Amino acid sequence: MSKTISLQALNDAPVAEFVAVLGGIFEHSPWVAERAATKRPFANMAELHATMINEIEEAGLDAQLKLIRAHPELAGKAAVRGELTDESTSEQAGAGLDKCSAEEFAKLTSLNEEYNAKFGFPFILAVRGYDRAGIIAEFERRTALPVEQERAESLKQIYKIGGFRLNDLIVG
Repeated sequence: MSKTISLQALNDAPVAEFVAVLGGIFEHSPWVAERAATKRPFANMAELHATMINEIEEAGLDAQLKLIRAHPELAGKAAVRGELTDESTSEQAGAGLDKCSAEEFAKLTSLNEEYNAKFGFPFILAVRGYDRAGIIAEFERRTALPVEQERAESLKQIYKIGGFRLNDLIVG
């Protein structure tokens, strides 16, 4: 998402263009933008973000789990293979995850495996403002949470990531 767009242009865009522009706000889940498109016009970016969150909340547990599972592991196999979305690549690099030491990478690999075995979905963290040590500490803390609480935390992190992505995309 290197280009930016005005909210007015999004409000005026055909549905297909609206979805094309906002389809990556929530990882591999353009359905969120498709559903939000029917609620236009938006008075501001906060209203757009709130609407997108509401669409996820109203979509139910199955759709939410699919959304959570659409996210890549932090410093996981997809990152190593270069298969992340541009947004995820940038976000993980911004937190230094592309510069992990062998020890840090081994720790993250172990945490990813432990977390996924417990919860059945990848660990999700809005990594802006975190360094590698902070990410590992948060990973360890959240792995101890009950499943329901962690699913809610994962969605909260997804909403935060979506907000960051919208702020990066929408101007004016």
